[in-house]
Amino acid sequence: MQVGHEPATVFELIERGALAWPDAPYAMAAPQAPGEGAKESPTPATLTYRALAAACREVQAHLRAAGSAPGDTVSLVMPNGLATVQWLLGAMHGGWCVNPVNLLSQPEVLRHVLVHSDCRVVVVSADWEAAVRAQLVHAARPVAVIVADAASLALPPGRERLVSTARAGAARAPGPPAPDATALLMYTSGTTGLPKGVMLTQASLAANARAISTEHGLHAGDRVLGVLPLYHINAFAVTMLAPLAHGGSVVLAAKFSASQFWGQAAQSGCTWINVVPTMIAFLLEGAAPPSLARRVRIRFCRSASAALPPEHHRAFEARFGIGIIETMGLTETVAPAFSNPLDAAQRKLGSVGRASGCEARIIGRALEPLPDGQTGELAIRGPNVMRGYYKNPEATAAAFTPDGWLRTGDLGHRDGDGFFFVTGRIKELIIKGGENIAPREIDEALLAHPAVLDAAAVGMPDALYGQEIMACIVLREGHAGDAATEATLREFCLAKLGRYKTPKLLRFVAELPRGPSGKVQRLKLLEPLGPEVAPGL
Repeated sequence: MQVGHEPATVFELIERGALAWPDAPYAMAAPQAPGEGAKESPTPATLTYRALAAACREVQAHLRAAGSAPGDTVSLVMPNGLATVQWLLGAMHGGWCVNPVNLLSQPEVLRHVLVHSDCRVVVVSADWEAAVRAQLVHAARPVAVIVADAASLALPPGRERLVSTARAGAARAPGPPAPDATALLMYTSGTTGLPKGVMLTQASLAANARAISTEHGLHAGDRVLGVLPLYHINAFAVTMLAPLAHGGSVVLAAKFSASQFWGQAAQSGCTWINVVPTMIAFLLEGAAPPSLARRVRIRFCRSASAALPPEHHRAFEARFGIGIIETMGLTETVAPAFSNPLDAAQRKLGSVGRASGCEARIIGRALEPLPDGQTGELAIRGPNVMRGYYKNPEATAAAFTPDGWLRTGDLGHRDGDGFFFVTGRIKELIIKGGENIAPREIDEALLAHPAVLDAAAVGMPDALYGQEIMACIVLREGHAGDAATEATLREFCLAKLGRYKTPKLLRFVAELPRGPSGKVQRLKLLEPLGPEVAPGL
């Protein structure tokens, strides 16, 4: 393909990269500091754009040797690593559909995803092989299992045999995948039941990779620190795919470590970071290296997947001197659909930003567009929106308005400047005595207290009002005592929120239930969370 051509598929993104930036690094392993079970590596393994294109063809040879063909689904049960990236991109490059499996899945969910996805091959790391094979006995079809090392640049052995297999298969290969071919089957977190499989096409993935690059002004010299799991849409789209659109690179960490984070960013020469609000909270609690300002050249921090409390936003920027761009998206929109501007002076604190790479509006109960300032449901339309839910036409139909807008299930409003503000989920909205109360308003009031590390509110059944407000609170270490009792925090809420919105019940817990993106699973707050933590302990 021509270098100047605007890539319309993942295949074209990779091929364009191999032509335009053949020797430039695309992905490298994050360095790890001594003392955490890792040896310091001055020259971490690196995958160039030329090597990536070659690896894609080798991956396809492995898949063909396993009896699979383009159009089949390939499930991956692997942690972050250079090999994981090669398997994901290699399969999509060849026209397969990839299904990255959430490693936090319980056995029932793992079984559902592997059976429901109709995968023909599972690529699995050694530590997950037994669990995967145990669930595959429920599949009514043959499924090949390939065991791979996620951290290694080298793919499984058998190169000589596979080269001939690849050459033999080249003649019958159907050619590059079409833009409308399904390239990604990613299952939702399933907080209200078994997860649904979101179908995303080659075109939608490529479109959002380009949109992310354009929105953030990224170029070939930019490098992102990737600490989010690749089985989540944020990492998949933002840290893995977006660099392909501008010739940038990604530094892959096996997992997030607050103690190693700044060192990894500095040693790798990262220019931007992509995190979720939970990680920002951890970084605020940790110690910042004294030479951070001299060692790190990060232009901005991108926060996504959940609402960032304004208190944490201000504290991070003040402490680290790095501006935060708050964004928002869904699995159904290939991650970001909203973003604050790159120009810090134009950003709005507490807003998820303006529509990015798509159209967005606020709709009412009758699905009618609402004027600025009115609260309703966020709806999105554009090239990044999913094809639908796999083998679930009823859920697909319910997800769209008759004129093709995706219903997000998020409540919010738009201001006169086109910035969107999200106040909660429709299913999580607290309705007390007929009045709608956004849980986030309660969260933010509690987070303003110096003793509160984390907080989340939810509606609980009440005979008088229909619903009352319960809030679960995680206290900062060393802040428990007279200043942080249920009585003192209730008085604090009364001053901030008034009597009607002050929680009836305050629970002190060790942690809040969160999904893989860091988003609080509010409805789980109503389930037993184990022993409550007494504020005086």
